[in-house]
Amino acid sequence: MHNGKAAAVLEQLLEPVSRCFTVDLARALAELRADENLQARVAELAEKCNEGQLTPDERSEYETYVQASTLVGILQAKARRFLAQAAAA
Repeated sequence: MHNGKAAAVLEQLLEPVSRCFTVDLARALAELRADENLQARVAELAEKCNEGQLTPDERSEYETYVQASTLVGILQAKARRFLAQAAAA
């Protein structure tokens, strides 16, 4: 599935989740960050990917991180919209 299309599908699938947000939950999601070790591992895999040096296992691992990042990013965008709407209300 193309990344843009996958993101659009996830956006639609996660819409019901955003209706369950509270201010505290939305704030926690918006502030969510990967720890330093995970960030370093993803950066290492990204570099190897750019160089065409990933093993099949590393490629699978990297793709999983990319997919998870897309999911978290969509949830964070929904959380930020929720917080902006809550502040405007």
